[in-house]
Amino acid sequence: MTIKGRLILYCFLLLSLMCGGRVSAARHALEYPSDSVVIPLKPHLLYNVDAAFWFDNREYRGPWQDDRTLFAIRLSPELGVGFADKTGGFHSLMAGVHYIQPMGGNWKDIHVIPTVYYQYQYKGLTMSLGAVPYKHFFRQLPDFLRYDSLAYMYPNIQGALVQYCSRHGFVEAMLDWRGLQRPDQREMFRITIDGEYGYSGFFRYFVGGVAQLNHKANHADPTPHEGICDDAYVSPNIGIDFAKPTPLDTLSLRASYIYGFQRYRREELTYQPQGFMLEFSINWKWVGAKNTFYIGDNLMPLYGRFGADLNQGEPFYQSRLYNRTDIYLYFVRTAFVNCYFSWNMHYVPEGGLQHQQQLIAVFALDGIRKSGKLKGLFEK
Repeated sequence: MTIKGRLILYCFLLLSLMCGGRVSAARHALEYPSDSVVIPLKPHLLYNVDAAFWFDNREYRGPWQDDRTLFAIRLSPELGVGFADKTGGFHSLMAGVHYIQPMGGNWKDIHVIPTVYYQYQYKGLTMSLGAVPYKHFFRQLPDFLRYDSLAYMYPNIQGALVQYCSRHGFVEAMLDWRGLQRPDQREMFRITIDGEYGYSGFFRYFVGGVAQLNHKANHADPTPHEGICDDAYVSPNIGIDFAKPTPLDTLSLRASYIYGFQRYRREELTYQPQGFMLEFSINWKWVGAKNTFYIGDNLMPLYGRFGADLNQGEPFYQSRLYNRTDIYLYFVRTAFVNCYFSWNMHYVPEGGLQHQQQLIAVFALDGIRKSGKLKGLFEK
């Protein structure tokens, strides 16, 4: 690269860092071509502010869930430093908080969750260590692994997130250490891996899968030991997106097989639930719909005893047949704001048809400089 070219690249990088925000993996790969020599930069200030608002009204009835309303706002500022190294990697160290204010509550109801993490990016590889916000995931975990109530109140993983993406697909793995062992708290952790490989012809074809190992141990002494539990799933999937030759943004069909392994060691109980899932999604500009149909065994046979300490997914998957239909409408959908209303209908034989209404808005300051569409809390 010529001296003039290096000077232009240096000025561009310096300007982008001074403007704040974080350099994404895709953008970083463009700014650091593999055949160039990158001039190391001194640390520069990085900052970002995210916010999320949710009104979630649940008209549920037993046996798997109760009716309730979740209504809150979450403010998530971050501040840190970042720099590029001579090999083309980008390093950042970020710290911040999630301030969660339930509507109608007072100081006793406020939740403050710290965020501190180191992140390294090199071409398609990203590694994050510490208390890492879920927003960095390429794709949210499926509903049977992550319940929306937990997504509201627990916006970080605590451990490690390793990701790789290319034009053909992605893979990401996490370790989430969910519980520090104390007399009033169990030791708990889970490991997940999710990935997808796609090929685009006349349509887009994709194959992938998700797997999880979840472990619930005991309290520290002197609290009596309750017994150790294990919760594992393996779910391969295959699908096709028909949207390419149409004016639609999404028109996809995905089929998944789910195998689970649940064990309560103290009582020597072991369950191996299995089931099939079919997901259909359609989206066009400001409107969309998604239908998820599951049939099979109870995927959470120990939920009644241990709840979300063991099973982190949607409790409706205790039913042998479950159908969920989401119909949603975007009010604002830009690179830095995503605001939509979703009417969700849940059907299980044990409780019949049940309804959920969600009004959700997400804001990201660093999206002001980006193109594309900001993802909502639940991939909408």
